[in-house]
Amino acid sequence: MSVTILDHALIQHKLTIMRDKNTSTYIFKQNLDEIAKLMAFEVTRNVSLKDKAIETPVCPMMGKEMDQQIILAPILRAGIGLVDGFRDIIPTAKVGHIGMERDEETLIPREYYAKFPKGLEDALVIVLDPMLATGGSANMAIENIKQRGARKIKLVCLVGAPEGVKAIQEVHPDVDITLAALDEKLNEHGYIVPGLGDAGDRLFGTNE
Repeated sequence: MSVTILDHALIQHKLTIMRDKNTSTYIFKQNLDEIAKLMAFEVTRNVSLKDKAIETPVCPMMGKEMDQQIILAPILRAGIGLVDGFRDIIPTAKVGHIGMERDEETLIPREYYAKFPKGLEDALVIVLDPMLATGGSANMAIENIKQRGARKIKLVCLVGAPEGVKAIQEVHPDVDITLAALDEKLNEHGYIVPGLGDAGDRLFGTNE
């Protein structure tokens, strides 16, 4: 597997706006959409292509089109925030949803909702979640998606902690990880430092 940090000037500029605690819900969502578009461009760089015969206004030619279905799999609820940006760039992408929550007794993540399009086994499945903290929810989501037949999976997160990256590497070494930033650590409450707070709360305004 590989870990890619998209150290692009535009991404870092917009991510700084999102990290600022004074940024409004509206501006937070706007910048998340824009970063998602930039990340979608990079994550799909090596998607397989096939030839397609077309005619330009000048002459016939052999062009290229994508030869692989892309299925987006946001982890509820914050992962939904990355979907719009990806679909703006990849309008043919289908979307599945998977909800993970932590059992209050065992503290182990469990699935509480899942619905996916057909064809997981042949698609590129892009799991979306803004924050990769401990990696527990992402690991379980990836495992459950694999059990449904997916064979090629990528994990895309806005901000990750080294602990979360390590957890994914250990359990799913075949899954590539793409981040906008790899932060310093997790604090005693499991939040990424410096991070940007609870992405779901800030995205949907439930912290206000």
